[in-house]
Amino acid sequence: MAYIDYYKILGVSKTASDKDIKKAYRKLARKHHPDLNPNDKAAEQKFKEINEANEVLSHPENRKKYDEYGENWQHAEEYEKAKQQQKQYSQQQGSQGSYGDYSESDFSDFFSSMFGGAGGAKGQRRQSQFRGQDFNAQLQLSLKDVYSTHKRTLTVNNKNIRITIPAGVENGQVIKIKGHGGKGVNGGPNGDLLIEFLIHNDTNFKRDGNNLYATVDLDLYKALLGGEIMVDTFDGKVKLTVKPETQNGTKVKLKGKGFPKYKKEGQFGDLYITYVIKTPTKLTPKEKELFTELSKLR
Repeated sequence: MAYIDYYKILGVSKTASDKDIKKAYRKLARKHHPDLNPNDKAAEQKFKEINEANEVLSHPENRKKYDEYGENWQHAEEYEKAKQQQKQYSQQQGSQGSYGDYSESDFSDFFSSMFGGAGGAKGQRRQSQFRGQDFNAQLQLSLKDVYSTHKRTLTVNNKNIRITIPAGVENGQVIKIKGHGGKGVNGGPNGDLLIEFLIHNDTNFKRDGNNLYATVDLDLYKALLGGEIMVDTFDGKVKLTVKPETQNGTKVKLKGKGFPKYKKEGQFGDLYITYVIKTPTKLTPKEKELFTELSKLR
């Protein structure tokens, strides 16, 4: 496996902080995302490299292994185990150049056999199987996109993957697509594809879990006398009855008019409406006169 400089791919130094790595990754991922560069093979390849680099450098343990073992970072535990075994043999047999059933040359073969090489002088050893690397990707969606269950096609390693995105997915939520990560070593199982959802809210609603929140302007007369108004919900308008003498900041709950519950078909949160009473301006002389009379009555 050729050495890949993940620091260079993200354009950061080896002493970069986790925050710097995350910032660099997000900037490059947005720039080279396939959705923004349709039919651009170069951008697609770059996007794949950026995700691979982020998978390694954004995880402290993976980064530590990569800094020490380079392209073989995925097999760091096997390296450490083999080194420990060699050390134990050395301690048991002394420094006479021979270690029980293993010669010094056998140890290099031992390492080689673990990572795809042939066996040594004592016969060819069985090659170890290793699980492939997990791939990390980010998918940017709008809040409207995740209001209903739908399908998307993603391109990973030049392969199209059709996935179903359930309604109610949260911002920052990660789902796993089994077997669509890096290829396994020596016949080992493939890694998984981990997709993080970045959900942009371009609506007038605030989302908190399954509930939605919104403010509705209410004119003074309607607040005082009551009546009916039309208010927006996420999937259309509904008629709402305003009680007489409604106060500013009054909250009402519209049950079941919130956001879909993740993987719970037909279940929704609630919508909370807060009334904001608007004081009339640019009063006519007649209106001022009437308000004056009203103030005298109070």
